[in-house]
This record gives sequence, structure tokens and C-alpha cells, in this order.
Amino acid sequence: MSEPTQTQDTVRKTVTVATTPERAFEVFAERFGSWWPREYHIGKVDMADFVVEPEAGGRWYEVGVDGSECDTGRVLAYEPPDRLVLAWHLDGEWQYDPDPAHASEVEVRFVAEGEGRTRVELEHRHFERHGAGAPAVRGGVESPRGWDYCLAAYAGRFAA
Repeated sequence: MSEPTQTQDTVRKTVTVATTPERAFEVFAERFGSWWPREYHIGKVDMADFVVEPEAGGRWYEVGVDGSECDTGRVLAYEPPDRLVLAWHLDGEWQYDPDPAHASEVEVRFVAEGEGRTRVELEHRHFERHGAGAPAVRGGVESPRGWDYCLAAYAGRFAA
């Protein structure tokens, strides 16, 4: 029996936005809470903001309307304007698991595509680290209500 390849365990999504890579990165990372769907929160109260700390080793987390914080994961690489890598610590039941050995990875690249256009390439990988919850995590982010939905919301920030 052969082992699944990384490609089989990777979800890739792409969206093109009408802006520079610098601005695309800024909106994605520094203004995460401005585009992340409000209904996609795991905190006990409604989400007021979503923060990506601007450094490797930082947190990415939601802030509730009551000021509470709810971790989603860690920042693995923060390289404006080219690349952002996040550790996804949400398990198959969308609960935070602090063990880094149980976290998948989300890498986002910002590639210039002519003047004023940027291709945003998202790769979510290493689902196997979620153990028995891997199919639920992968299925959730791969579904039309997963990264496609979130990237459409992100791209909407650049609509004229």
C-alpha cells in the first residue's frame, strides 16, 4: 500500500486582486479582520476583529466583541509582501488544539501579475497532522464554504 502524497493532502486556491502585492499582503495580513467572514468565528461571543501578529512565532487570533481572545494558530513566516505562513491549530471540530504537532499549515503567496494585479496563491497542507480529524478539517476548508468563500470575501475588499 502506498502512502498518500503531499499533493493529495493539499488544498490549493487562487484569487487575483486588482492591487499591488504590497497592498494585497497588507490587507490579507494586517487587516485580516476586515475581510474574514464574521460568521466564521470559534469564540463564545461574536467576533469584533481578527489579528495576525506581524512576526514569526506570533499568534493569529480572533477578538470577541467583549474583548476576549480566541487563538486560531501561530505565524510561522511573515515576509511582506511575498509570503505568509500560518499554523492552523483548529481540529476537526473547529476547536483550538495548542499542540504544534497537530497543526496543519496555510501558506499564502502574493505574486505580481502585471501592473496593479496580484495573484494570491493559498496552499493549505499537512492535514494528516490533525489525526482522526484530518478529513473534517480538509473537507471544511476545501468545500465551497471554505477557502473559496473566504478568498471571495478577501477579493471583495478590492472591488471597485
